[in-house]
Amino acid sequence: MSIKSLDGKRFAEMVLQGANHLSSNAKYVDALNVFPVPDGDTGTNMNLSMTSGAKEVRNNVQDHIGKVGIALSKGLLMGARGNSGVILSQLFRGFSKAIETKASINAFEFAASLDAGVITAYKAVMKPVEGTILTVAKDSAKKAVEAAKKSDDIVTIMEAVVAEAKASLKRTPDLLPVLKEVGVVDSGGQGLVFVYEGFLAVLKGEKLPEGPTLASSMDDLVNAEHHKSVQSHMNTEDIEFGYCTEFMVKLDDEKLHSKPFSEQTFRQDLSQHGDSLLVISDDQLVKVHIHAEYPGNVLTYAQTYGSLVNLKIENMREQHTNLLSDSYEKASAPAKPKEKLEYGIVTVSMGSGIAELFKSIGAHAVIEGGQTMNPSTEDIVKAIKEVNAKKVIILPNNKNIIMAAEQAAEVTEEDAIVIPSKTVPQGMSALLAFNPGAELEGNKEGMTEALQNVKTGQITYAVRDTSIDGLEIEKDDFMGIAEGKIVVKDKDKVVSATKLLDQLLDGDSEILTILKGEDATDADVDAIVQFVEANYGDVEIEIHDGKQPLYAFIFSVE
Repeated sequence: MSIKSLDGKRFAEMVLQGANHLSSNAKYVDALNVFPVPDGDTGTNMNLSMTSGAKEVRNNVQDHIGKVGIALSKGLLMGARGNSGVILSQLFRGFSKAIETKASINAFEFAASLDAGVITAYKAVMKPVEGTILTVAKDSAKKAVEAAKKSDDIVTIMEAVVAEAKASLKRTPDLLPVLKEVGVVDSGGQGLVFVYEGFLAVLKGEKLPEGPTLASSMDDLVNAEHHKSVQSHMNTEDIEFGYCTEFMVKLDDEKLHSKPFSEQTFRQDLSQHGDSLLVISDDQLVKVHIHAEYPGNVLTYAQTYGSLVNLKIENMREQHTNLLSDSYEKASAPAKPKEKLEYGIVTVSMGSGIAELFKSIGAHAVIEGGQTMNPSTEDIVKAIKEVNAKKVIILPNNKNIIMAAEQAAEVTEEDAIVIPSKTVPQGMSALLAFNPGAELEGNKEGMTEALQNVKTGQITYAVRDTSIDGLEIEKDDFMGIAEGKIVVKDKDKVVSATKLLDQLLDGDSEILTILKGEDATDADVDAIVQFVEANYGDVEIEIHDGKQPLYAFIFSVE
């Protein structure tokens, strides 16, 4: 099959298939996260970003490819989450800009547009790192341009793109030593390969597998489904199937005699009752996850094959309503419009205790987010508008949110700047340096300088075995992270914390702030305080209940 010209309708199909293929494999992309921490979310971020772009395309399908490209760019821009999502949005922003006036494009223009996307993405990144999604995009675009000099067939061009993207992905560990050390390829690059594979399948008239390309555990798949199916809904009323239903069927020989079990038939029958369906079976058990409106009907059907065990049914509309109400920490809307504040501070927080702490030192809007769910560009834009201020300062407090924050500051009508805080302690240090009487640029300079006045430590647990930075880490070890680098590990949470503090504290340290997480106990805190008092007697200790997930402790040293 040869295609000489690409119009909007076919390109829309490519986008939808690319998004679908990425979505099916998002959890696998998450698993490629270099650090073995419980927040490997590259796949989730790229999936939610691409899903936002695909949704906009689905609503704007037409013959004019330029207009479809504009829709894709708009959806990706506002839905971009995390560095990987922002880079993905920039790749297609440049691509779409190159085709915006064209009704259709030929092979050469298609290749040139991919290359234009790479140029835009590289410009968007302050310090581009090779061995990442950028490299995969650059190498494959270069190959597209070379192929377009020899062929006018868009299918041939896309085949060259996919082949080179895969080859480039395999080379990423040679460009980024940490990937080679851990034994993985770049996660963002892998996500882009899945998107491109979807593009090629449409051009060749082929169908890709509905499920993940590589097998994952049921728990991993369920987590991925929840990310894309619940939190990506804009409104609670958009949830069509309201009950998250999980259970296992213990197959019964007598029932199977009259009604033999077929996983394909079972899955097909259940698919009529809802979405986000996952089925994994062996000779004795069938494990099921589905979002259904009438879970009783699902259970009744499943019982025709055996007995039900381990049932769990949750009301997702109620969960989502709570999620929305907790998304921003803000006062109730006033009866009449308020005058604009001179300054508004928007910050990102994980944990209700940390959110309250930010509010107590001057934050006007606190976006619930951080490690487990990066806020999108649109989330940050909404928060900027919410503070109703003439000048807005954004504190992302996570290196994976900085690019989305900068993108939000660029697209919003308000005068907004980003202080590139990578951690909660940095965000607090910057906020304490805020001067309401200074101009925006003066505050940017002073608050950015304040980032250097604090050292950050974190205690979390390993989600898998790995070897990194000379440390042999086993699953469930407690790891101590200093300034973004894993420096210690131990089976005991408190021992790991004290080892970490030995590396953070020195003779110049004056104040240690301890943010206690959900997984830490008062006894753990007491043990750490005793250690500091015995070994660093001149250091003043402050303790706050941060209530942050995943990280038992966050330490701030000044």
